[in-house]
Amino acid sequence: MNRKIKNTLALVGILAALLVLGFAFIFIFQKPSIKKKKAELANLKAFEYDTEGLRQQLRDKTREASILDSVLAARKFNIPQGLSPLKFYEFLNNMAPMLSQECKVNVEYLEQKTDKNFFFHSYKVSGYGTYNDMYQIVYAIEQSKELKKILNITLSSYVVTTDTDEPDFLVNFTLNVGTYFADNDRFASAEYIENKLSASKLYDVFYPLIRTQIPPNYDGLLDVQGARLLALVPEGAFISDLKGESFLLMEGDKVYLGYLTQIDRQRNKAKFVLNKGGIVESIEIPLEREIQKLEK
Repeated sequence: MNRKIKNTLALVGILAALLVLGFAFIFIFQKPSIKKKKAELANLKAFEYDTEGLRQQLRDKTREASILDSVLAARKFNIPQGLSPLKFYEFLNNMAPMLSQECKVNVEYLEQKTDKNFFFHSYKVSGYGTYNDMYQIVYAIEQSKELKKILNITLSSYVVTTDTDEPDFLVNFTLNVGTYFADNDRFASAEYIENKLSASKLYDVFYPLIRTQIPPNYDGLLDVQGARLLALVPEGAFISDLKGESFLLMEGDKVYLGYLTQIDRQRNKAKFVLNKGGIVESIEIPLEREIQKLEK
């Protein structure tokens, strides 16, 4: 065997040995690692993200959330998630333009309580004002978008003397108020618009029907008591009071504590309606010459 053949056989043997070693390394040493990498690749393929599909899912979820939020926003009341005790103070401050200058309000935070599946902050709201001030506060609390409840209320009359000697008939009030909230956002919309909180005026049930105080005649109007009807002219009725001061009045003109309601030219009389501290009285004043005829 010549040298050339020996070298060829040696190279073939070395190549065969390398192949055997290569296959042995791959299938014996690298096989567990390859198996692990294939498992990782399979997991990645299982969670392969479709960008466009994800965008569509986001659009669908956003639309569903908007529909749900609009349903919650359409409800008359919402229960917010979490609630700062200071928010009720801000709520009452925003009501100030709706109240009169006579109204004074004090707010005292009491405690946090539980009501079934909800929580609420408890406050004591006290003060005084006109009857409609009190009603405005009650109405705004009960009609507020974020749920609030008046748990208890106490009312009493309150009379305040003024510089004009005409008293103000006000109302003392004490309210126990609860502002409700939850520990989740299932009952509140992301954004809300406050309900209409302005209340219509009501008749003051605390205003006395009969009063001992009668307002002074600051405007210098005709005092019908003791007045004389001097003449009936086309322009109206010519009347003088006890002081001798004369007035020319037409039907509907204002007098002290009332109005001139009718000028009866056929019977030569002037008729008035007066409100004397809640007592309504009708008065007729005959023409002066008619009185003189009766005296004769």
